[in-house]
Amino acid sequence: MQLHLITDGKKTKEELVAILSEVHESVDFIHVREKHRSAQEVFELVDELIRSGVQPGKVIINDRVDVAHVLHVGGVQLAYHSLGVSEIRRNFPELRIGKSVHSYEEAIQAEIDGADFILFGHIYSTSSKEGLVPKGLMELKKLTKSLKVPVIAIGGISPDKLQELRASGAAGIAVMSGIMDAKDNVRAAKAFQAALLAEKEEIG
Repeated sequence: MQLHLITDGKKTKEELVAILSEVHESVDFIHVREKHRSAQEVFELVDELIRSGVQPGKVIINDRVDVAHVLHVGGVQLAYHSLGVSEIRRNFPELRIGKSVHSYEEAIQAEIDGADFILFGHIYSTSSKEGLVPKGLMELKKLTKSLKVPVIAIGGISPDKLQELRASGAAGIAVMSGIMDAKDNVRAAKAFQAALLAEKEEIG
């Protein structure tokens, strides 16, 4: 299972670079999800991350296809308001494309359109989605059984949830507050990494 770390849009550029340059070795992908920043600001942030030692292939930029293309990073993550998957695939064939979905129908369409992976949630209750009913493991399992592309689970995930997420077919997990809001970001990232390694060893 993969570990995707998602930025929370609440930190300064300096704070983000400091945190991500320390935790990047413990995660598989870093999603730069900074909706309030301009294209130029996202470019400068990601450029600095790369210069701090983060591998470009680990970086996935949310929504900003232009910045992802210019910096030759690992991919782009599209939301409901983004350009369509098929348009991005046609014009930027080199980009790895993720699509964030919240329903079975959206996921099926994203795969048809050419998405490389799906981000689905929220699976568990989480403070960032207060008042919204979680999708739950049954819906996740329904999705993973129907899709050929990997499904990354997001929302309220802690290290002790990995076994049931894997059993539900998740190819990975996406974490935001569990690492970004931790008192010790490195320790939190390593805890997720260790749990994923233990899960991998358990299944052989």
